[in-house]
Amino acid sequence: MPLIRYIAGKITQAGMIRNYRKMWQYVRPYKGRVLLAVLLTIPVGSMDAVIAWVLKPYTDIVMVEKNVRASSLIPLLIILFSMVQGILNYAVTYLNAWVGQRITLDLKYDLFRKMMRSETKFFDQSTSGMVQMRFNGDADAACNGLLNNLKLFTTRVFSSLSLIFVLFYNSWQLALIAVAVLFGALAPLSRVRRRIKNIVKKTLVTSGAISTHYNEAFGGNRVIASYNLYDIQARKFKETLYLTFKLGMKMIRKTSMLGPAMHFVIACGIAGVIWLGGYLIVSHQLTPGGFVSFIVALLMLYQPIKSIGTNFTNMQTAMMAMERVFEMLERVAAIKNRPNARQLKQIRKSIAYKDVSFEYLPGRPVLKNITLDIKVGQMIALVGNSGGGKTTFVNLLPRFYDVSGGAIAIDGVDIRDFDIESLRQQIAVVFQDNFLFAGTIRDNITLGSASIPQSKIDRAVRDACLSEFIQSLDKGLDTEIGERGVLLSGGQKQRIAIARAFIKDAPIVILDEATSALDNKSEAVVQKAINNLMENRTVFIIAHRLSTVRNADKIIVINNGEIVESGTHDALINNPESAYAGLYKTQLK
Repeated sequence: MPLIRYIAGKITQAGMIRNYRKMWQYVRPYKGRVLLAVLLTIPVGSMDAVIAWVLKPYTDIVMVEKNVRASSLIPLLIILFSMVQGILNYAVTYLNAWVGQRITLDLKYDLFRKMMRSETKFFDQSTSGMVQMRFNGDADAACNGLLNNLKLFTTRVFSSLSLIFVLFYNSWQLALIAVAVLFGALAPLSRVRRRIKNIVKKTLVTSGAISTHYNEAFGGNRVIASYNLYDIQARKFKETLYLTFKLGMKMIRKTSMLGPAMHFVIACGIAGVIWLGGYLIVSHQLTPGGFVSFIVALLMLYQPIKSIGTNFTNMQTAMMAMERVFEMLERVAAIKNRPNARQLKQIRKSIAYKDVSFEYLPGRPVLKNITLDIKVGQMIALVGNSGGGKTTFVNLLPRFYDVSGGAIAIDGVDIRDFDIESLRQQIAVVFQDNFLFAGTIRDNITLGSASIPQSKIDRAVRDACLSEFIQSLDKGLDTEIGERGVLLSGGQKQRIAIARAFIKDAPIVILDEATSALDNKSEAVVQKAINNLMENRTVFIIAHRLSTVRNADKIIVINNGEIVESGTHDALINNPESAYAGLYKTQLK
């Protein structure tokens, strides 16, 4: 029992109990299998002591008393017990693997849902590699560590208890020395966690950086080929690999002395047992069989301790992964619903920006005291210099970010008082570079919804000017488009995104430079689709090509985060002092 309390104390110190308690919600659905696996570890661990225990009668009866009959019986018992132990060990391994895979599945599902609902700023500040490590790699490390450590811990506990029983059964004097040495060997473990925690965090960053390199090499392969960046990218990758190597060697330096130190302490304990055991045999306080049984039990007890340095380091790494997993699951998103959030079902009158300010970084405002009223059904064009704040202006409406000051209201209600999903359901966005998912054209238009009638899909395809293109394909809407739509042209991607917006049928449409990256022919087709999309909707359009915004109800010129002027095309173009007129004439030239 002292050994259990000692080990439990070490575990508590490392934070394992706290994390296992959090993990229980994922273990609970499979508690029957987990309990069975734990119960099976009792005989698996306890049978370790059988070999040591039978050596006492074998030595005393067979080797000392020369009993030939017992010489064949005892080995058969050892074989039988080992066979049973092997079968039970297989069952435990299978159960642990099954439960571990299911828990990993559930954990990754929750992490993925958490990731998707993280605010835009979170993704702005993270790399793709780091996101993969935090939401995928940590789940694997945590769950594998959970089940492996649980099996290792329970097996070793019952093995240790049974072996300690054999020690005291043979000689309480020698057993006291053995247990004291065991505690001394385990003492350095308390310092391992402090040594490796910072290294593990840095290793996580470098591992994420390696994944980012692979993602960039995959996604940017054409840029790399066009600019002959092979050597530059390879050099960056090598630098990251070298940093990983340095951290790995630092981990070895911090923990490698743990094994030799334990080995030395255990060797001293064995030497002490042999010295005292010789005296006990000579003084007839211990039989030779009892001494042999004791030594074998002692070696079986000490053997796992010699390699516990590596096991303990792996266990701590798994525990830190588990901490990071729950840190991410418990993270509160910056953009979230307020208590008792209202459902936005319809936009009746207006959208109002009231003295709105915003900054991505403290002290560096992107929008400054923006005030603007937009009536339902109006088309609002946002123009101005690059980096002036136009995209930020429209990104605040669906709450990709929250305002730093002021408020945005729909029909007089602050948008932060609406349920986020109901707010975004009223807004369709067509970006300059629209993301397409791997799959078919149909999948990307319907976004996976199987309840959309074919007639509505056909109408969206027609209004998005996609009909001719779809008809030219052998599989039509069911044509695979590759990851990120790599098999499509820019104009085709944009029209699929516009068809997606038609399917959503939202009353507000945001067009963020939807034609700026297209050639003239593609732009003409996409512009026709956009004109169809804008009918009977409130539209925000950002455009560098000012010829596309001539018919806007109101043109807003935003420079350096401020509205410098607003009005219709005719009113602004006829004002010689107008910033818009200057931009327009520059483009004509």
